[in-house]
Amino acid sequence: MANVAVVGTQWGDEGKGKVVDLLTARSDMVVRFQGGNNAGHTLVVDGKQFIFHIIPSGILYEDKKCLIGNGLVVDPEVLLEEIDDLKEAGISVGPERLSLSEKAHIIMPYHKAVDLARETAKGKAKLGTTGRGIGPCYEDKAARTGVRAVDLLDPELLEEKVRDNLKEKNFLLERFFGAEPLEVGAIVDSYLAMGEKLAPFITDVSLELDRAVTAGKQILFEGAQGIHLDLDHGTYPFVTSSNPAAGAACAGAGIGPKQLHHVVGIVKAYTTRVGAGPFVTELTDETGVYIQARGKEFGATTGRRRRCGWLDLVVVRDSVRLSGLDSLAITKLDVLTGLERLKVCVGYEIQGEKVEQRPASLKRMAACVPIYKEMPGWQEDISAARDLSQLPVAARAYVRTIEEVTGVPVSIVSVGAGREDTIVIKYPGM
Repeated sequence: MANVAVVGTQWGDEGKGKVVDLLTARSDMVVRFQGGNNAGHTLVVDGKQFIFHIIPSGILYEDKKCLIGNGLVVDPEVLLEEIDDLKEAGISVGPERLSLSEKAHIIMPYHKAVDLARETAKGKAKLGTTGRGIGPCYEDKAARTGVRAVDLLDPELLEEKVRDNLKEKNFLLERFFGAEPLEVGAIVDSYLAMGEKLAPFITDVSLELDRAVTAGKQILFEGAQGIHLDLDHGTYPFVTSSNPAAGAACAGAGIGPKQLHHVVGIVKAYTTRVGAGPFVTELTDETGVYIQARGKEFGATTGRRRRCGWLDLVVVRDSVRLSGLDSLAITKLDVLTGLERLKVCVGYEIQGEKVEQRPASLKRMAACVPIYKEMPGWQEDISAARDLSQLPVAARAYVRTIEEVTGVPVSIVSVGAGREDTIVIKYPGM
């Protein structure tokens, strides 16, 4: 198998974790390249549920190496908790199995404090962030005032950076938001202690990947969120603070573009969105409730209810262009079982004008009316299907419509939550 990048084609929550888990079996290394613990991947293996926020889900395979790239922002407390939880589940997590990029930026208490204070102050106009400090951490990274993983190993530098940052953050917290200030000493002591525990994992991930490429290893690049939450290409400002598009795998892992051989885009069989932001195909009727209940559409990180709607292929088609997708993996097709009729959005109409791409203007997007292709549904249980031929005719037609509208072949179809509930048409990169 070639080096493969896995990205979400919608607004995240597409089921990337399951596909990454499937492809990990044919890979040597799994590296996550962006985002933070605002993302959650849920896997069901042998009936047991695992939720990952920072560590790549490939850690469930004992013979695989997992890497956390420089493109992430990392909350060390969450990372250590994840390591401990895995150990309690009988999964060994040592430096031989997990690496943390020395260049990854670290989420500090003041990032979370500012994040929460901002959302509270915005009231109804809030963006719907998770309040975990992701955005403010990326802000400091861009402002060149951030704390990196390597800084946790340098007590003097860490204290200097925290002290300098708190001058601004405490002013903002106290004077603008009316919140409580934070203390330098408590933060430094806590982060130095966590840095000591993480020290064995902190390394040059870019160099490790380069050596793996030279040795002929197969690498799987794992993205978080979805392309329409991309800071540059998403429904701005209702986006995340990083770049989930496939191109970010290079910058976020420290590897050249020639080393990405295949990009697979994950497409949930319907569309969901967490938090605020435009959603052309959103369903607020009984059908939306049905999909939400059958799909168990609650955020793995926040527990928030996901908004549900018909599959929007305008959104997916944009993702094909933005990430150069080579194949698609359809997830949660089984959730649609039981619906008499299905709809797929193939275009938008704005004041009589047909539009085939998502508008950048939120005003124009709010004016979009979906153009639907209506299709028959199916009633049969499809969870036991292991080949396309075993799917009902209507389900096969649904998959074929996705291929025809996007122009990209489908390589994988998920028909249930379990690892084995999968139809593999062709392994990506094979």
